Amino acid sequence: MKKKTEFGMLPVIVALAWPTMLEQLMQTAVQYIDTAMVGSLGTQATASVGATSTVSWMVGSTISAIGVGFLACISQAIGAGEKERARKVSGQAVTAVCVVGLFFTVLTVGLSGRIPVWMRVDAGIQKMASRYFLILYAPMLFRTASIILGTVLRAAGDTKTPMRVGIAVNLINVVLNFALIYETRTVHIGGLALTVPGMGWGVEGAAVASAAAFTFGGIAITRRLWKHETVSPRGQGFRPDPVVLRPCLRIAFPNMLQRFATSLGYVVFASMINSIGETATAAHTIANTVESAFYIPGWGMQTAAATLAGNAWGARDEQKLQSLTRTILPLEVSLMVCSGGLLFAFAQQLMHLFSRDAQVIALGTAVLRMVAVSEPFYGVPIVIEGIMQGLGNTVAPFVYNVLGMWCARIAGTFVCTQVLGHGLISAWGCMIAHNMLLFVLFTAHYLSGRWKPRRAAGEM
Repeated sequence: MKKKTEFGMLPVIVALAWPTMLEQLMQTAVQYIDTAMVGSLGTQATASVGATSTVSWMVGSTISAIGVGFLACISQAIGAGEKERARKVSGQAVTAVCVVGLFFTVLTVGLSGRIPVWMRVDAGIQKMASRYFLILYAPMLFRTASIILGTVLRAAGDTKTPMRVGIAVNLINVVLNFALIYETRTVHIGGLALTVPGMGWGVEGAAVASAAAFTFGGIAITRRLWKHETVSPRGQGFRPDPVVLRPCLRIAFPNMLQRFATSLGYVVFASMINSIGETATAAHTIANTVESAFYIPGWGMQTAAATLAGNAWGARDEQKLQSLTRTILPLEVSLMVCSGGLLFAFAQQLMHLFSRDAQVIALGTAVLRMVAVSEPFYGVPIVIEGIMQGLGNTVAPFVYNVLGMWCARIAGTFVCTQVLGHGLISAWGCMIAHNMLLFVLFTAHYLSGRWKPRRAAGEM
C-alpha cells in the first residue's frame, strides 16, 4: 500500500478533527449561554457558579486521563488489525466507568459543603455555590460514562457520535435553562406579548439543567457504544482483567497524575484569585469561559493526533507517523494564530455578552488580550501531547505539565497576589508564563526525537 504523503494526511486529520471541534464549539456555546443567563442575575450569581469551576475541571480531567489509557490501547489494537483485543479493552472501559463514576459521586457529593470554603469563596455566596456544585455532580456516573466511553469511540475513529450526543446535550441544557433559571415572564416579539413559563430557580435551575443534560449524554453514549461494529463491549467479561488493564493503566496513570496535579493547581490558582475579590472572580470566570472557545482548534487536533498516532504505531508504519507530525503541527499553529487574532480583536465585545459591570468588562478585556498573544505557542504543546498520548508516552507530558503549573503559574501567582498584593492581571501574566514554558519544553522534546517510544529489537 502506498504511504500517505503529508498532503494525503490532511483530509484524514480534518475528518477526525472537525467533529471534535464542532462538539467543543457546541459545549463552549452552551457555556457562553449559561454564563450569560446566570450573569443576568448579578455578579454574585456569576461568582457562585464560577468559584468552583476549577474543581469541576480537576474531576473531569482526572477522568479524561483514565480514558487516555483506553484510547492508546484501542487505537493501537485497531491499527494492528486486532479487533478482538480492541473489544476486550472496551469491555474493561465499561468496568472502569462503574468504579470511577461511583467513586467520584460519593467524593464530590460528600464534599460539596466544604469545597466553597476551601476555595475561599466569599462568605455571602458560599451556600449558593455549594448547592450548585451538589446538584451538578449528583449524576457523576453518567458524566463518567460520557467522558470515558466517548473516548473509546474516538479511539475507533468515530468522532461523529460524541459530536452528535454533545450537540443534543447542549440543546437540552439550553432549553432547560430557559425553563428553570427564570420566573414566568412576558416576552414581546414584534407586536405580540408571549407568556414564557419558568420555575425561577436561579443558579440552582442552571445546575439542574446541566445535570439532566449530562445524564442524557451518558446514556446516549453508552447505547451507541453497545451497537458499535468495532468496539462494542457486548459479550465481553466485565470483571477486571489484569492482562487487559495493565497496559491501559500504565499509560493512564502518569496522565492521571498529570491532570490531577495540574487541575489541583487550577484550584489553588482560582482560590488565590477568589481571595482578590468578587470583581476579580467574576472577570476571571467570564474571561475563562470566553477563552475556552479559542482553544477549540487545539483540542480538535489533539484528538486527531492521538488516534492517528496510535493507529500508525500499531500498524508499525513509521512513515505515516512522520507524515502526521509534519502535517498537523503547522496546521495547528495556523489555526491558533487565527483564533488568537480574533480573541484579541473582539475581547471587549465578548466580555459585554456576559456582564454589565464596567469594572468586570475592563478587567476581563485586559487579560483576554494578554493571553491572545500566547495562543499560537500554546497550540504546539497541545498537539505534541496528543501524539505522545496515542503512542502511550505519557511520562514526559506529566513532568512538563506539573513543572509548568507549579513552578511558573502557582509560585508566580502566589508571589504576585499574596505577597506583593497585585491583582488579576499579574495572575494571568503568570498563566501566560506557564503556557510559554510548556511551548519550550514540548518543542525541545519533539525536536530531540525522544517523543517516540522505543520498540523492542526486531519489532519494526
